[in-house]
Amino acid sequence: MSKEVAKNTGESPEEHTVDSRQKARDQLQAQMDAFVSGGGKVQEVDAHVTADPPQKPGNNYCSRPI
Repeated sequence: MSKEVAKNTGESPEEHTVDSRQKARDQLQAQMDAFVSGGGKVQEVDAHVTADPPQKPGNNYCSRPI
């Protein structure tokens, strides 16, 4: 990763190495294992499900004052 991109994202280039990514995966797996062993349950949500339901379109046509 270039230094310019790193400045824009706030991440250092060292955070994008294979070893650092594997370390993050291992840490996440350990947290998931602890959650499940403590009685937690993991649910898989379908890709098309969103937390923000669709809204009825508003009528803003010609709503500006003359």
